[in-house]
Amino acid sequence: MTVASVDPRAADVRPPIWAATAIIDGRPTDRVRFTADDSGRITAVERGVGPQTGDRRLGTVIPGMGNAHSHAFHRLLRGRTHADGGDFWQWREAMYAAAASLDPDHYGRVARAVFGEMLVCGWTAVGEFHYVHHQADGTPYPTAHAMELAVAGAAADVGIRLTLLDTAYLASGLGPAGGPAAPLLTEQLAFGDGDASGWLTRWHRLRDALSGSVGATGLVTLGAALHSVRAVPVDAMRTILAGLPDDVPLHVHLSEQPQENVDTLAKTGRTPTGVLAALGALAPRISLVHATHLTDADVTAIGRSGATVVMCPTTEADLGDGIGPARRLADAGARIAVGSDQNAVVDPLLELRGLEAGERLASGRRGRFSPAELLAAGTDNGYRSLGLGRHTLDVGDPLDLVEVSTSSLRTTGADPAQLALVATASDVERVVVGGRLVAEGGRLLATSRESTPEQLLAVALAELAASTETPRTATSSPTPDHPSQEMQP
Repeated sequence: MTVASVDPRAADVRPPIWAATAIIDGRPTDRVRFTADDSGRITAVERGVGPQTGDRRLGTVIPGMGNAHSHAFHRLLRGRTHADGGDFWQWREAMYAAAASLDPDHYGRVARAVFGEMLVCGWTAVGEFHYVHHQADGTPYPTAHAMELAVAGAAADVGIRLTLLDTAYLASGLGPAGGPAAPLLTEQLAFGDGDASGWLTRWHRLRDALSGSVGATGLVTLGAALHSVRAVPVDAMRTILAGLPDDVPLHVHLSEQPQENVDTLAKTGRTPTGVLAALGALAPRISLVHATHLTDADVTAIGRSGATVVMCPTTEADLGDGIGPARRLADAGARIAVGSDQNAVVDPLLELRGLEAGERLASGRRGRFSPAELLAAGTDNGYRSLGLGRHTLDVGDPLDLVEVSTSSLRTTGADPAQLALVATASDVERVVVGGRLVAEGGRLLATSRESTPEQLLAVALAELAASTETPRTATSSPTPDHPSQEMQP
């Protein structure tokens, strides 16, 4: 369901937008004029026409891109976890330290900076996979839903569409066969809600809080997430699936690490995909994040369900996760979308290029995804994953656009249809959300405060450093008692 969000520009007009070239369904279309209604949805698409007085004139545009998987606060670790090598466990300890440093005020400032960076780089919508719900000891904040409202407010302030994927995170691991799930670790207490009923109660109250407190323009959508098969016991997943409305987008980390598959098989006799299938969770509304280590039967089941698989190429490379079977999943019937995940890289075009590059490296062949398929992964499929509906620049779609330079060092001479394979975020010139210009030349035009993401981030980091030690690379590893606890961030 979609709920409204604060928008200080509610009275702004939405002039028709004329583009010299628009990439529609993967094909360059010349001289296109878009008209939108008061909600920012397209009411008319005229092709082969000239601009009219009062039109906003753009060059080459593509549909705005949907970031289907983000953890905004992971941005605090960018450039701070590489020097000592290590493995996923070492990175995870640094992530926990970053989470522990945040309260609602600081989280809101960090999220505003990260969402601002996304917007100027061409992401016009983001799915925030949000699990830092409470204080470090697991107790709620005095203000109900303080963390969630801070994230929603940050998105509204910069003008990006947000699907807040409020996440159930109830256990630190599956636990032994025949026994209960492992309880949350001390550093995970802020993520938990006790049990499935506790999470559902909070989720429904959050829906009411968002509906009642955040303005009138519909930039914020409330979704849901199961953190992973290993962090939400099977009975809890069953309860949550029964208690969520059918139209809510649902996301879950799936088979990011081989150990997850080993542990799930030992506990349930099924792969993680098999567990979801047995629960009836595999369906068009679900998005499976990573899906890196799958069996042939998993691929078939996911494809038949019509689910979306969200690949995060820059993160999967950064953490050494591996290369997932994207082409095989697409051929089986799954939609493929992309996300920035840990935000070590915020560049939708590099995610698309990484998706294709991984396929080429794994297969030894070029052209695994066509340029049109790649662009659809970043646009239409991403929006559908986030519960935002179709996004193909047709009548009824949101008027969300990204203007991409065709005359930079990277793009000069390129076929406009193949921009996704040569351009980067540096080539993003202007960004439109709901028919309104929200970013231009790396500057945010919608936010009521600092005008660049760099300024927002500098303020956020300075204030965070003043209140607590800046998160640093951790050097500890998991104890031998917990060699295979929750692998996903």
